[in-house]
Amino acid sequence: MDAVGSALYLAAAMGWEILWGLILGFALSAVVDVLVSKAELQKLMPDDSAGSITRASLLGAASSSCSYAAVAIARSIFRKGADFTAAMAFQFASTNLVIELGVLLVVLMGWSFGAAEFIGGPIMIALLVVMFRLLLRPGMVAAARKQAEQGLTGRMEGHAGMATMAKQGTWKERLTSSEGWTAISHYFVMNWSMLWKDIALGLLISGTLGALVPDSFWQAAFLSDDPLLSKLWGPVIGPLIAIASFTCSIGNVPLAAVLWNGGISFGGVVAFIFGDLIILTILNIYRKYYGWRMGLFLAGTFYAAMVLAALVVELLFGAFDWIPGQRNANVGEAAFELNYTTVLNVLTLLLAGWLYWRYRRTGGPRMMRDMRQDGSGQ
Repeated sequence: MDAVGSALYLAAAMGWEILWGLILGFALSAVVDVLVSKAELQKLMPDDSAGSITRASLLGAASSSCSYAAVAIARSIFRKGADFTAAMAFQFASTNLVIELGVLLVVLMGWSFGAAEFIGGPIMIALLVVMFRLLLRPGMVAAARKQAEQGLTGRMEGHAGMATMAKQGTWKERLTSSEGWTAISHYFVMNWSMLWKDIALGLLISGTLGALVPDSFWQAAFLSDDPLLSKLWGPVIGPLIAIASFTCSIGNVPLAAVLWNGGISFGGVVAFIFGDLIILTILNIYRKYYGWRMGLFLAGTFYAAMVLAALVVELLFGAFDWIPGQRNANVGEAAFELNYTTVLNVLTLLLAGWLYWRYRRTGGPRMMRDMRQDGSGQ
């Protein structure tokens, strides 16, 4: 029972430590969701040119979704005529180049990891584009589009529909209007409803591993005694741990902190964070959306790009001496004290309470029920 108590305490402590970052990230993400109109996304991604891929990546980062919603939105814009490669760039950016993930990485692990997300992400997208141009055949894309047109459900299709709806007025009008803040409250609560299970699961897994697994195990698993081999091995095993953990999106960050403290390389952390798009449930959705052949192709190319991008980040950050010298990611040891974290948590909880109150008063629960009936809120 002492071990179980220690695991639960560590999970709760990590949750308290990151709470303000989560709320702030989701609030900023909701604001961006309302300001950026995505109704014409497909027209901005007609091909796999540099301009189209750049627009797809920027719009994906602005859209900010959980992994399941990002995959659903990518299929939606692909069905509406967007280029497949551009849609995949949008999908990756929408879940791995987002505000809340960067905030959480900085809060829990330090600025280097937040920077690695925003530097490594574009590198991975560039690698994906190169692989797709070399390996992806027109017949595979045609077969994937035919499969996508069947409209089989995965998860979060309702979010895809909401994200691609037209928005009225300019961004300034949306930000200063009552309707705009109502929409912000809806997006805020919807994002929490999509991700709370992954966040809770990630915290529980991280608390359990952090409390029960000795450092010697992690050091052996990550080959920490051999610095060179460890740098090569970390990016290879990182995505595989993500697959085994079954957590996605920002739910991976607490476990990433535990892995870093345990001895995984800097590049291994980056690859692990990127691995949310190849967890088993997501791979099954690729099969439903695009067919077996394209599903396997995405699994292979995504994994290869994650490994290579993480190795590049490891080398780049090492050259500039940006890799932290100490493995002291915050996993909750200093939680539940009267400090800046407590003050920020109280302030952001007041903000969250106000947004939830507005969501309740403006038809938000009815909207959420409609989304669940569409098979999106599972």
